[in-house]
Amino acid sequence: MKIVINTCFGKFELSNKAILRIAELKGITLYKDSKGDFYTSPDFTDETYFSIYGISRKSLELVQAVEELKEEANGTCAKLKVVEIPNDIDWYIEGCDGLEYVAETHRTWS
Repeated sequence: MKIVINTCFGKFELSNKAILRIAELKGITLYKDSKGDFYTSPDFTDETYFSIYGISRKSLELVQAVEELKEEANGTCAKLKVVEIPNDIDWYIEGCDGLEYVAETHRTWS
């Protein structure tokens, strides 16, 4: 399985080019308002706001966009990387100040 993470201090952020590529791969038409935000309708309402944070890090479209665009997929404070892990792993993304890694889920008690 492939997962996208941010590998620098900052935050997970996509470039506009990557956002548009993901929308294209998903078959979604996006509209941009005067502030540069993307919406799925020219109505520009909260209900039509397109957020990158709703995209799963294992989304095939996200992975494809990052692999295709490479550095051009990075947002202002990001350095994105596709990490491949075994399919049968129960995983989560861990990080500090935006620098992320994929960790295997395990049991803990206290």
